[in-house]
Amino acid sequence: MTPTTPFTRTVLGDIATEEMGLTYSHEHIIIEESFPTLSNPLFLLNDVDKVSEELLRFYEAGGRTMVDTMPANCGRNVLKLAEVSRRTGVNIVAPTGIHLEMYYLPNHWRYTYTEDQLTQLFIDDVMIGIDAHDYNGPYVQRTAHRAGMVKLATGDEKITAHQEKIFHAVVNTHRQTGVPILTHTNFGKHAIDQANLFDKLGADLSHVVISHVDRYQDVGYHRELLQTGINVEYDSAFRWKEKPNWTYTLLEALLPDYPDQITMGMDAAKHSYWQSYGGEPGLNFLLTTFKEDLKNMGLMQYYDKIFFTTPAQLYTFADITSK
Repeated sequence: MTPTTPFTRTVLGDIATEEMGLTYSHEHIIIEESFPTLSNPLFLLNDVDKVSEELLRFYEAGGRTMVDTMPANCGRNVLKLAEVSRRTGVNIVAPTGIHLEMYYLPNHWRYTYTEDQLTQLFIDDVMIGIDAHDYNGPYVQRTAHRAGMVKLATGDEKITAHQEKIFHAVVNTHRQTGVPILTHTNFGKHAIDQANLFDKLGADLSHVVISHVDRYQDVGYHRELLQTGINVEYDSAFRWKEKPNWTYTLLEALLPDYPDQITMGMDAAKHSYWQSYGGEPGLNFLLTTFKEDLKNMGLMQYYDKIFFTTPAQLYTFADITSK
């Protein structure tokens, strides 16, 4: 493909964007034994057979693409992602970038690497290939499997100076390669600050998505966020134990006005959510229960936008040749 042909970078290679099909925009497909799984064993998702079983169900129900969101050195295993993709036929977008501080040791290299060093590491993941050892050493062995998304995260506190360094490195990578950006928020906190900082740094907001914001229970906040032009990802539809289901409240309020900026995923980072591990509701929830609920809300006209059109626009590499 030429640089100007719209493409999405999957773990098995670049595909034409129209080949993405039905897409989940925020998943955790593989989480290898790592620092995060020490404190929460439910995060462990490294059984290729069980993961493949779950993704085969997704494929058989019409799903075609998942965006994995476990970035550098906190449980990413690109070789297992590639194997699952081969076994199931599901396109997998692999991530680079840096997750929330709590998923790394206090003396991790993320704190000592400069903006330029982080930028180069992320660019190499996107343009050359992800390290088979995920930067756990003692040497780097780059694979043929390249990252198709770059991630960052903010927490409960205001955006810190260290996190700003990560923002700069992520946007540098985006501006130099066109790779799309995905972010983590804690329950939607500081999403507007994220959007404003991305805009200030020169990111193309049509290729940026902010995750988990449906946990923020304020429709006005979401309107202000969407008015920036950034995309949002909702993933708590199955999590609300009591009414109201705020994901549904937000979809009813916002889809008519912002139909092209809302994506969805499961963010099922605990194996207790996976049927193949004996949990529930299973990754097909959005293709079954949620789809029926959307129909009952009178919102089925937005289904294709949520799962096809908007992810395809978002996860296409930005055209940097025109800049």
